[in-house]
Amino acid sequence: MSLELWLAFVAASTALLLIPGPTVLLVLSYALSKGRSVAMASATGVAVGDLVAMTASLLGLGALVLASANLFSVLKWIGAAYLVWLGIKLLRSAPASGLNTVDTGRDVTARSVFGHAAAVTALNPKSIAFFIAFVPQFLRPADPLGPQFTILIVTFVGLAWLNALAYALLADRLRRLIGRASVITAMTRFGGLTLIGMGVATAVLRRPA
Repeated sequence: MSLELWLAFVAASTALLLIPGPTVLLVLSYALSKGRSVAMASATGVAVGDLVAMTASLLGLGALVLASANLFSVLKWIGAAYLVWLGIKLLRSAPASGLNTVDTGRDVTARSVFGHAAAVTALNPKSIAFFIAFVPQFLRPADPLGPQFTILIVTFVGLAWLNALAYALLADRLRRLIGRASVITAMTRFGGLTLIGMGVATAVLRRPA
């Protein structure tokens, strides 16, 4: 994988991870209700969940690439349309109010936080569908897939862990920030535009090699 392509993946992944969503809300809720003692557990749970979802997605994607280059090309167009649809949906869903934390209960341990965060992230069908749509624009089917998959997985999971940990460690300050309607709306719209841009790039700029 070229450095330029990898940097593009890092930029796109970072932009997506920064968008406040269910995972961020979960991390903030745990951190605010239980303090920094669960920060590492929640961040690691999110990373493990992303690892499971992304690995499962890429295994299926790899099988498709090996089976037919034409099917892979069709998948890229479907993925492009899916990303644009998600972007439009996100733009239209910009909330009128900030995020609210959820009740995490009293009997919370680092182990339970880790398990909950991992399960919520890994078992979300939308995560697997998203990875299948998101990843093809950064692949070169003519090159060995194993090294490419390894680089993409390690990069994304590492970024997801750092992002979740940052939210958890800075929970109080970030909670007040993204609790403002104007901020969360702006971030949501930015995320929608990012998804639409990646969809267009998938359809136009990143044809199978």
